[in-house]
Amino acid sequence: MTRDGSQSRMARITAAVRPVPVGVGLVLVALLTASIVGIREDRQLPDFDAIEDISERKQAFFEFLAPIVMAENARVLDQRARLLDLAGKLRAGERIGWLDRRWLGQLAEEYAVDWDPDSPLESIEPLERRVDAVPVSLALVQAATESGWGRSRFATEANNLFGHWCYQSGCGLVPERRNPGAGHEVAAFDSVADSVERYLRNLNTHAAYAPLRAIRARMRGNGESPTAMALADGLIRYSERREDYVAEIKTVIRVNRPIIENVRATL
Repeated sequence: MTRDGSQSRMARITAAVRPVPVGVGLVLVALLTASIVGIREDRQLPDFDAIEDISERKQAFFEFLAPIVMAENARVLDQRARLLDLAGKLRAGERIGWLDRRWLGQLAEEYAVDWDPDSPLESIEPLERRVDAVPVSLALVQAATESGWGRSRFATEANNLFGHWCYQSGCGLVPERRNPGAGHEVAAFDSVADSVERYLRNLNTHAAYAPLRAIRARMRGNGESPTAMALADGLIRYSERREDYVAEIKTVIRVNRPIIENVRATL
């Protein structure tokens, strides 16, 4: 709450990414998502290199990126709320209409889950593991680490904050130190929001991050909120550095926690 008793902008956004009771908050989540969707669009990457003070640069980076991550998380949790509502009906033996079946099929395609329209319940558990949010602080710290706090060539020229690769000629920027014979490029995005969307999709669908999804699902099952520190253990294959990369991410989370908390309080 602000000093005058009103809710801060970040608090309103945070409310949009909290779990909603099945069958109760579907409309609420949709409204909250719509109210912040403008945050996701038309936000160009600032010139962070022009900010000389390191603490100010970090705060500016987090202030810029946090609302975009929050908005994408809200979109995913909107999907999750509807998914859990339908899952409850299917597990109770209820029939669902063709519109809901079609939506589940589209969701399964989006999240790379096998889908049989005659046996929708078979897809529910894998969807529940995949259709979920990523802790905001984890996304912020990975973006900072991968993009040099928004100052790397790939960030400034391609809106790529998370080091995503692509494999078609012309799909992005060619790394200056790419090994001879290698064909990958660093993916280019039309906006930072598109980069964030790809990041969440990557963690939620790629086989390399099944451990992260398992940690998140276990915490959900125990009634816990997934944390950045816990899910970081599932990033062992995000980098060739493996354990060293996970350790670095955890260190950056710890070191920058005060700044992140300050951003959450002031946005």
